[in-house]
Formats: sequence, structure tokens, C-alpha cells
Amino acid sequence: MSIGFWQIAIVVILVVLLFGRGKISDLMGDVAKGIKSFKKGMSDKPETSSKEESDDKDNPSKS
Repeated sequence: MSIGFWQIAIVVILVVLLFGRGKISDLMGDVAKGIKSFKKGMSDKPETSSKEESDDKDNPSKS
């Protein structure tokens, strides 16, 4: 037994009726903002350089 087009269409219609198009579009916008924020965070370079990290290893009381 596989999921067919009609079963998916009925579920989509029920979700739209229960939540309304406004709430769904707001939710999808929030998801998109979260994904963009995650990608930006992953692409940012770390703020500490390797020189600073080696200094921290040499002098642990500095932290």
C-alpha cells in the first residue's frame, strides 16, 4: 500500500483548512529565515586565529 496523489491532496487540504494559508506562509517564512541563518553561521570564519589559539595553549591562566 503506497501513498497516492489523492491521499497527499486530502492531507494538504485538511492542513490548509485547519491552519489557514496565513499561518502556513508565516511558518514557511520562519523556516527559510532559520535556514539562511544556519548557512550564514556555517560559512562565517572563526573569530580566533591559530596564533591566538597557540597563545592560549602556552598560557592557560590567560583565560
